[in-house]
Amino acid sequence: MSGRRGATSGRPDHRRSVGVAALIGVAVMAAVDEIVFHQLLGWHHFYDRGTPDVALLTDGLLHAAELVTLVAGIFLVADLSRRQALAVPSAWGGFFLGAGAFQLFDGIVDHKVLRLHQVRYGVDLLPYDLAWNLAGVLLLALGAALTWRAGREVRRAEAR
Repeated sequence: MSGRRGATSGRPDHRRSVGVAALIGVAVMAAVDEIVFHQLLGWHHFYDRGTPDVALLTDGLLHAAELVTLVAGIFLVADLSRRQALAVPSAWGGFFLGAGAFQLFDGIVDHKVLRLHQVRYGVDLLPYDLAWNLAGVLLLALGAALTWRAGREVRRAEAR
């Protein structure tokens, strides 16, 4: 194979490791949401403004999208690893960035802007919304801190 994709770099790739792991973080958080809140607790479906059949269909579509995203992310991580370009600390940062981004996007865009569903029905939403979005902010903050620290280490290593 020729070109960059087939090359074995042997150097950790901070940026790609963050991006690929963020994809996995999005997929894992979507799976947690779908399994815990849609299936086990039954608090909501991806789209609650239609019939129960439509709600179930949208949950299935979310599940299919999360699985495709997870498998793609795993293949991309395997490729980075094969090329010895996976920067593991950077990947952990990316994972938490992706998980937090999904959580916050879901809480703000899906719940409030598009009103596809709420966290829960028949209760005061404010504590649930605050907990949901705070969890996303905390995951993002953790991911940002890990990514920043990993990037700093990469820059130090390159300066040597």
